[in-house]
Amino acid sequence: MLSQEALLTIVLSVVFPLFVVAAALASVAVVRRLHSPARRWGDVARSRLVLGVPWGSLLVIALVYCVYLFVQDGITAFGNPVTLPYRAYSYFYPLGMLTASFSHAGPGHLIGNLAGAVVVAPIAEYAWGHYPDGRGETAGTSWRTDPWIRALVVFPLIVVAITIGSSLFALGPVIGFSGVVFAFAAFSLVHYPIVTLVGVLGVQGALLTLYRALQTPIGVYVAQPRAPSAPSWAGIAIQGHALGFFIGLVLAIGLLRRRGHRPDALRVWIAILLFGFAQGLWQIYWFGSANVYYLFQGPGVLVVVVLALVVTIAITASERPVVPDRLERRLARLRGSSSGSAVARPLEIARGGDRSSTSPLERIGEIATAATDRGSTRLSSVTRRKTALFAVLAVFAVVAGAAVPVNLFVLDDATAASESAVQIEDYTIQYAEGVENQKVSPVQVGPLAEAVSLESSGVIVSSTERQIWVEEVPANRLAFTGDAEVVVGGPGWRETVHVERTGWEPVGNDTVYQVEIWPEGEDRRLAHESEGSRADVRIDDRNVTIESRDGEFVLEIETQAGETVGTTPMPADGETETAGGLTFERVDDTIYASADGTRVAVATRETYR
Repeated sequence: MLSQEALLTIVLSVVFPLFVVAAALASVAVVRRLHSPARRWGDVARSRLVLGVPWGSLLVIALVYCVYLFVQDGITAFGNPVTLPYRAYSYFYPLGMLTASFSHAGPGHLIGNLAGAVVVAPIAEYAWGHYPDGRGETAGTSWRTDPWIRALVVFPLIVVAITIGSSLFALGPVIGFSGVVFAFAAFSLVHYPIVTLVGVLGVQGALLTLYRALQTPIGVYVAQPRAPSAPSWAGIAIQGHALGFFIGLVLAIGLLRRRGHRPDALRVWIAILLFGFAQGLWQIYWFGSANVYYLFQGPGVLVVVVLALVVTIAITASERPVVPDRLERRLARLRGSSSGSAVARPLEIARGGDRSSTSPLERIGEIATAATDRGSTRLSSVTRRKTALFAVLAVFAVVAGAAVPVNLFVLDDATAASESAVQIEDYTIQYAEGVENQKVSPVQVGPLAEAVSLESSGVIVSSTERQIWVEEVPANRLAFTGDAEVVVGGPGWRETVHVERTGWEPVGNDTVYQVEIWPEGEDRRLAHESEGSRADVRIDDRNVTIESRDGEFVLEIETQAGETVGTTPMPADGETETAGGLTFERVDDTIYASADGTRVAVATRETYR
């Protein structure tokens, strides 16, 4: 007979999720019966999609999921995929450039992007349509218009091209499908602004909530401190998101112009504005020195507001000239008065110099002059819609072009700083502190003027073959957790490198610590030892300093004059050591020093979470 715990596990992991799914499906069925649209949902879908199914979106989503499972080896460790070789580090590392936008940093990253794609990719595919004429009644006569080819070949290939393009022109070592999701969203916003907005702001969150409820019906959460980390917005590839958004905008505008459609201006403006705010397109940031980050929130909000207006004009504005006709005629007349009309002199001769009377010749002169004035300026060809479209293309070029010099990065040297570094194939994994970051350089302008150089401390992974230089585990995170794993690899293989920190905290002073590093199945290597630190206590006119020497913690006793009078290893738990006239006793994780009946704590073992 099953125990109560086993029964509870079955109910929570199997029965309860089934009830959730059943309730959701029942809700959809009931609402469908209550709702009486002019056209059935299936008819609407089949009018533009083969069998009413977004085949291209499903294929692309399946491709991204398969890359995570089989290329990144998520099938072996779903929660810890191989990520280092699948980032867009440099143009000189093609594998990273081709796979970065298909790959993901972890399961949360993957599920979040796939949820977004499930919402907006079908809308974009519906707007593009498997049937070019939009009727869905007859198949095309060529492969370009054949609905099945458009669904299973053309649409997926377009998405793959956009995916690779977003990697090529993304700023920095990006990873993830989010740039393409933003392209889907922008394309959909232009064609179906309100539906897309509801999907992004509502349906996507509902899908993620449903997924988490099925995965963990009842969760137990304990409040606890977390490792130091950068602000959440500093981990977002904002330039990659903006790049994808502009790719979708340009493609959508081109399709609208080809089909001669013009959406409602108010809906487009509201949708783009709210989407930009909700999806963080205003989060423009950069790096300062050490662990400092700058968020340009005010300028970012201004950019989103202006962007929404310019895009709306580019999509919905008329072909009227930017310069009003009256002003244009005045400018033309001013220009004409300085150069003279080509017919003015012949008409003057025909009138015999008499300008006092109006005659047919005078009327001919006015018409000729007006015609000359209209042709004397090209401002009439500069329309509002073209101007806004040019502005969109200009911003698109700036966003994409900013990544080119960064992606031309070449790592000159990946030589290990010490013999303790781990070498696996072309990877070098080492622990270092205060080294210059070879991948990111701060901008020394305005409030960033003090950012002389960007230093990195922690576990550094580098490879000249892959143009990789990355601070994989920051030193402050390792100080919080005490250990970490770094996974390196490539197509078909993976290796794990372990890192561990141990330390002692002298009373009232900085921690003395050691860092060890070793590959899976091999011996530990001492990678780093910090400087010694003196306890802020005095006993029998002696000071106690904790040091790390060749992988061993020692206690050094000094007089007030700075003379060393004794050194002893750190005692084991429950044991004592004597040196320099002091007796040291270890009780659990605390070291006590005693002399002449006085006993004080001098250090405690560093604890991790």
